[in-house]
Amino acid sequence: MERQYFAQVDDNNIVTKVAVVTREFLEANPNRYTGKWVETFFNTEGKVYAGVGYTYDAVNDVFVAPPAPEVGENNENQ
Repeated sequence: MERQYFAQVDDNNIVTKVAVVTREFLEANPNRYTGKWVETFFNTEGKVYAGVGYTYDAVNDVFVAPPAPEVGENNENQ
């Protein structure tokens, strides 16, 4: 069985969870996998693997990483 990866996205298309599960299992267990789930791909050329905090761009069917935090003078996140 080939691994499949799915990202749960909220109403703003922000990834809140990522799961390794087959599509069949995900669809057969709607009480366990609530909300909207979008397939994401690991080690696939041209695809971005979703992480928590990423944004799903439904028009282009891609996940976009959040901006990196700015680093201050003392190498502290601002």
